[in-house]
Amino acid sequence: MDKNFTLSKKTANHGVPWESIYGYSQAVQVKDVVYLSGQLGHDKDGQLVAPAPLDAQGRPLDFSGMEEQMRQTYRNAIDLLARFGATLDDVVEETLYVLDVDAAFAVAGKVRKEFYGIDQPQCASNLIGVTRLALPPQLIEVTFRAVLADAGVA
Repeated sequence: MDKNFTLSKKTANHGVPWESIYGYSQAVQVKDVVYLSGQLGHDKDGQLVAPAPLDAQGRPLDFSGMEEQMRQTYRNAIDLLARFGATLDDVVEETLYVLDVDAAFAVAGKVRKEFYGIDQPQCASNLIGVTRLALPPQLIEVTFRAVLADAGVA
């Protein structure tokens, strides 16, 4: 590889504390692809919406906040995509990481169809059950990959 080669990247963040604590970008554009790090259901101040109540060991007691967290997660993704001139229509793949697969299945179809604006969103989708996410009261995290038609990295 040419030692003078540099990869042009455009990045975006929400401005939440964990971006600098962990050290990463919420979104990165390389050429015509936008990669979104795992998005979660936090508000503009970085507060998790509908946090799950926790047991004595710090594990969620119920998953009734799944739909509200999922909705906010998609709102946050839409905000980031817009900074690159993209929308959910440009998303080609998403991966949902959830603590409870049944709770996610109960609401994911409705929420995804609403946000994508179509009964069968035209993106590949993965739903993966995990044992833990970054924040104890967090129930879902979603990564996205979008492809832009006319990309120009600034």
